[in-house]
Amino acid sequence: MKRIHYSWVILIISFFSILAAGIVVSSSGVFLSPFEKEFGWDRSIISLSFGICMLFYGIAGPFMAALLEKWKMKKMILASMGILLAGLFLTFFMKQSWQLIIIWGTILGLGSSLFLTVLSPYVANHWFKEKRGLATGILAASTATGQLLLLPILAMIIENYSWRSAIGFIIAILMVMTLIIFFFMKNSPKEMGILPYGQLEEMEETKNTHHGNPVVVAFGGLAEAVKKKEFWLLAGSFFICGCSTIGLIGTHFVSYCISFGIPLVTAASLLSFMGIFNILGTTLSGWLSDRFDNRWLLFFYYLLRGISLVVLPFLLMNGHMAWLIVFTVFYGLDWIATVPPTINISRQIFGVQKSAVIYGWVYAAHQAGAAFAAYGGGLVYKYFNTYTWAFFMAGIFCVLASLFVIVIKKQQH
Repeated sequence: MKRIHYSWVILIISFFSILAAGIVVSSSGVFLSPFEKEFGWDRSIISLSFGICMLFYGIAGPFMAALLEKWKMKKMILASMGILLAGLFLTFFMKQSWQLIIIWGTILGLGSSLFLTVLSPYVANHWFKEKRGLATGILAASTATGQLLLLPILAMIIENYSWRSAIGFIIAILMVMTLIIFFFMKNSPKEMGILPYGQLEEMEETKNTHHGNPVVVAFGGLAEAVKKKEFWLLAGSFFICGCSTIGLIGTHFVSYCISFGIPLVTAASLLSFMGIFNILGTTLSGWLSDRFDNRWLLFFYYLLRGISLVVLPFLLMNGHMAWLIVFTVFYGLDWIATVPPTINISRQIFGVQKSAVIYGWVYAAHQAGAAFAAYGGGLVYKYFNTYTWAFFMAGIFCVLASLFVIVIKKQQH
């Protein structure tokens, strides 16, 4: 019987590691109302802490990519898991809103950065020669899938017990993953005496030049990237991607549904439903990105997402639950579908060795957009007592993103 290549084992461990980190960050949607009720904090302040988290883990991404080359994958993953666990434990003791900002904004932001920014392209680049697009799609799917699938469970724990019990449940998941990583994660194929999946012979070019100071490496990558207009177009489209996914939908969708009388568990279940279809949509997107022009894939992803966001308020206003389910299915398919083509275009423009650091900067723009929408959505609600205008504007921005990506010069494979 043919043995499974260990690259696939690494992919599975990475998938669930990213999934666990995703639970921490994007469970914010179900914790917003409980924090508001227990502590009496303003919704815009709570949204600000979640927004800082998204911005912080995005900005830290390029530096995480450089540190991966210096400190190696296993050590970095275990350190990041430790930071996440420390931040979650501190959540039990917070009393003031500034403590929420420090814990949820900076500590959890730093701990989640590696998993939610550059680990996917790093694993795909170093462990796979063939099927890189598919591997990237599978790993990208895990970024949103964990948080979305487990939202109903977290919501039920909060309703039947408390938000502290839900935090405890997340801690248990992270501790299990830490043990799995400790025993089974490896740094590279070379460490195991094997070649990346699909590579037939050792290649000299895999010798890495990114062992210098991580700050220098990260900013060096940025200095090179900003000279190309393709970087700005990718970063601009990804800013809008962050706005329209974890920033707005991930943080405010549950609360938006509740404002129309939809119960917490039902609203969380709708968001969870997106997670199920996110696995299919992002994996399929990875498969498609190996075969079709990535610019056109992104064009249709953003255009269709924009149309759906404009339609969503009308579905909620008129109580069309059946069509709301259709929306969640479609949005799930499109949620992280933008990631594999964006990574592919980055790899084609900047090369395999530099693409992880430069994609880290592109993803930083994604998280800047997420932070903008997380905080901005809270402000829109505060002044208008509804999220409707936030969703309308996000839809219009998505149409703009579709124009950004289609003018990128076609790359030769």
